[in-house]
Amino acid sequence: MEIYQLKRQGFKVRRIARKLGISRTTVYKYLDKSPEDMAEWMASVKTRAKKLDPYEMLIHTWLSEHPDLSSAQVYDWLKERYKDLVVGESTVRNYVKELREKYNIPKTEVKRVYQAIPDPPMGQQAQVDFGQTIQKTSSGKDKKLYFISFVLSHSRYKYVEWLDRPFTTKDVIRTHENCFQFFSGIPSELAYDQDALIVVSENAGDLVLTSEFQAYREERKLNLFVCRKADPESKGRIENVVGFVKKNFAKNRVFYHIDQWNELCMSWLERTGNGKVHNTTKKRPVEVFALEKQHLRPVTKKISISSIDSSITRTVRKDNTILYDSNRYSVPLGTYKPDKEVYIEATDTNHLLIRDQSEGPIIAEHQISSERGKLIQPTQHKRDRTKGIAAYIATVASQFDDTETATDFLAEIHRRYPRYVRDQLDLISKVSKSVEVEIRNEALKECIKRKIYSATEYNDVVQFVERQHQTKTKPKQSNEVKSLHGIDPKLVNIKPETREVERYLELLKGVTVCPL
Repeated sequence: MEIYQLKRQGFKVRRIARKLGISRTTVYKYLDKSPEDMAEWMASVKTRAKKLDPYEMLIHTWLSEHPDLSSAQVYDWLKERYKDLVVGESTVRNYVKELREKYNIPKTEVKRVYQAIPDPPMGQQAQVDFGQTIQKTSSGKDKKLYFISFVLSHSRYKYVEWLDRPFTTKDVIRTHENCFQFFSGIPSELAYDQDALIVVSENAGDLVLTSEFQAYREERKLNLFVCRKADPESKGRIENVVGFVKKNFAKNRVFYHIDQWNELCMSWLERTGNGKVHNTTKKRPVEVFALEKQHLRPVTKKISISSIDSSITRTVRKDNTILYDSNRYSVPLGTYKPDKEVYIEATDTNHLLIRDQSEGPIIAEHQISSERGKLIQPTQHKRDRTKGIAAYIATVASQFDDTETATDFLAEIHRRYPRYVRDQLDLISKVSKSVEVEIRNEALKECIKRKIYSATEYNDVVQFVERQHQTKTKPKQSNEVKSLHGIDPKLVNIKPETREVERYLELLKGVTVCPL
């Protein structure tokens, strides 16, 4: 009716098509039909069954729960659940559009624009980048997942691997090996962002890699290209892949287990990521890859990942903890020293190993927490409170010869300082071990004599007794006065020769005198 009304108002077909947002062919088709034919055709369209009608409630549920769901993702989810379903992607797109209009479910989408870069030759380059998503688990909780993605720049052939914990350098190397096996070869160049797992610093193009990745690079003879900071356009292909993985595979998908998640991702790569026609090249990546893999450098040998040192260091804080992924993990009491560093390693089983030396024994092991701001501290890293106060008093009293007197002394301190008795006993034990037995025994007697029952005052008494002992043992000084600067005392007593005054008076008058 709108087409007829505009035509009667004198609009040309081109203007009608532009005003209504349809093609000129559609305008001509509708103008050729009479109003009666159009009414009959419209009625048949409304009553005609559509191929996706049996899935209407399922798709409606998806769109209601996830309004930002794309028609391409709906198509992928249908293919995943109903493998025998034969339907075109355009059919799904039109059906999703109709359902959005029917149930008033608008779509919100944020698009990111990248600069176009010419495709490099086959086998020339692969781009690598990391990504993160937050997924809902089967219990309704949020779970943070991490992935690394690879894409061959010419064919757009992709590889993705996921972890339910942050990546370590060892994980990065392992995923590289898995990717090279998946690609059946190694490209001439690998393009990276400036990630801390790979690059330590950039100095006007002179890159400093992490020691583990540098060793791996030399062993694999990799040629690296690291993008400048804040320059995603230089690796726009992998940026698109990261967004594709987030929006098409991971978005609104429920997480159960990391192994099953990786299996689903591999199926998605085969079905959609590498099997679907690429929007830019207009080719299926898997078909182009069949030619490109012939230009890749063959993988001659397998690298032993276990031989690569992936440990990184953390500074021990004053409270005997280290920071890792926004959480605090404890180390044994007494580990802290100024500028003390320990070596940490995240295992494939989601455990954090802490070593005092790079190849030394493990001093602490923790389950890595997915939360933030938590203190992870096992019982053995806390102050030993299993030993009773009485046993602790007996242990400290054994440092003195008269243990019975010492026990009474410590028991009185316990009575006066019940809340701080452990701190009192710790200080008394520390001070007593720093001096000889004779000094601590005398200090104990002096404290009891003067009714001093405090660890700090006991420390003062020990220092006083120690100074008294040093005074008694100091050798007596001689009354003899020592000469200065090492001069012989005999020379000090020598008197100079003197003359009579008359001799000098005669010389002043001009009288000649006999020489002396």
